[in-house]
Amino acid sequence: MADTGERARVDFRTEPAGYQHWKLDVDGPVATLAMDVREDGGLRPGYELKLNSYDLGVDIELYDAIQRLRFEHPEVGAVIVTSGKERVFCAGANIRMLSRAAHGWKVNFCKFTNETRNAMEEATGESRQFYLCAVNGPCAGGGYELALATDWIVMADDGNTAVSLPEVPLLAVLPGTGGLTRLVDKRRVRRDRADFFCTVAEGIKGARAVEWGLVDEVVPRSKLAEIAKRRAAEFAARTDRPAAARGIALAPLERTIDGDRIRYRHVACDVDRGRGLAQITVSGPTAPPPADADRIREAGCAFWPLALARELDDLILHLRTNEEEIGLWVLRTAGRADLVEAYDRSLATHRDDWLVREVRLYLKRTFKRIEVSSRSVFALIEPGSCYAGTLLELALAADRSYMLEGARQSDARPPATIRLSELNFGAFPMVNGLTRLASRFLAEPGRVDKLRARIGEDLDAAVAAEAGLVTFTPDDIDWDDEVRIALEERAAFSPDALTGMEASIRFGGPETLESKIFGRLSAWQNWIFQRSNAVGPKGALEVYGTGQRTEFDRRRV
Repeated sequence: MADTGERARVDFRTEPAGYQHWKLDVDGPVATLAMDVREDGGLRPGYELKLNSYDLGVDIELYDAIQRLRFEHPEVGAVIVTSGKERVFCAGANIRMLSRAAHGWKVNFCKFTNETRNAMEEATGESRQFYLCAVNGPCAGGGYELALATDWIVMADDGNTAVSLPEVPLLAVLPGTGGLTRLVDKRRVRRDRADFFCTVAEGIKGARAVEWGLVDEVVPRSKLAEIAKRRAAEFAARTDRPAAARGIALAPLERTIDGDRIRYRHVACDVDRGRGLAQITVSGPTAPPPADADRIREAGCAFWPLALARELDDLILHLRTNEEEIGLWVLRTAGRADLVEAYDRSLATHRDDWLVREVRLYLKRTFKRIEVSSRSVFALIEPGSCYAGTLLELALAADRSYMLEGARQSDARPPATIRLSELNFGAFPMVNGLTRLASRFLAEPGRVDKLRARIGEDLDAAVAAEAGLVTFTPDDIDWDDEVRIALEERAAFSPDALTGMEASIRFGGPETLESKIFGRLSAWQNWIFQRSNAVGPKGALEVYGTGQRTEFDRRRV
């Protein structure tokens, strides 16, 4: 993880039997996720995860646990997040890990933790699986940000336990997992109080923490577990999740990596290091969808939309973490539009089924993960493509799309078409809260309503261009050269400039908590992590814990 030397590949696939840092217990409608970080269980050598501090490996397990609670435990209506250690909740992201990490690792680490916290909030808001937090000891930095991702915080009132965001005074960086945004946007903490709180390293405890809205209640330490369980039972009673239903097991995800070839069942990727790009092909289903919700549950992980979400999610995380120099993802699809459309109808018809709801939400999270990744994304639409409904979201998420007009001389397949489905009109909103179509047509909101009338139509290149659904439509004569030049040009630009440009223009329209985190916070943290005040020889991250004094460049920039 240091700036020099080759890093071992990070694998985001795990399961409870392999957890080192979390203990998951399910007791009827209430589950408990206890953070019990193994000090010598860091993802990389060179630091100890003391005081329940965490690194990427800890969060990989947390993400897996959240997914399993949603899919494997429909009976669970509330989840208590707490610490498995006596008198300490969480010290936040491990400082030694951060100080040793390369810049890109720091930024991607913060991004993944944010996405994981967002998944907790979505579980509370949309899956009706309510997350609450029992703070049983000092709760600092990323530890408090973990608590902030829940919707009810109960804290021990023992004179020792406090919540804090000490990054500014101690480390010269920002709370990297949305702490500032969640304070003022989610918990509505007053600006003046938030200002003080974020500059006092020791934090705030007891009645003041409740008065200021930093936590929801404080209770004697002896009653913390009892009160947390009581609150969890109250929240679980409000859920619409079916207590008698049986969940589906998230079987180990099958993946092969052979050199620069990555293969799943429905997703394939070829890494072209010479050109700095990844060629990603997503395949549609090969058979019709299950007949009803019961058959969907029987299909389990093999249900095509769920399999697609799991595979694409894993590939995005793999490329983002392990392939830093591959800056352009080129998307293609293959398959039959009618079968994708049939699956979309199934997802729409059974939207109130708990499992179908989770599949739709998983697809939504996966598509959002594409857009918040610091990678350029181009979509190519050619004969044999299958950009229909759910898969059309890939083209709509891309920075640009190229659609071949007409057929190829040497190809007997008919010209490429794209097809809208009901799911393009609300199932998969972006981080700004809008559909990709609404975001695309901010200047022409009426166009989205007109496109609804074209659901199910096969739109060729000319019609798709006129409808504003694709960027360019070269014919067979110009296709190869135009696409090649576009890819070469993109690869030649400064990656830093592209990251800033893409993050600035992808999420037009309204601002949400998520768009602030992935736009504003990511931009600021990206900059601050490179400043000498944080990471220079006398920067706060470098000298923390050494007894040396931090030396700041006092100029405001």
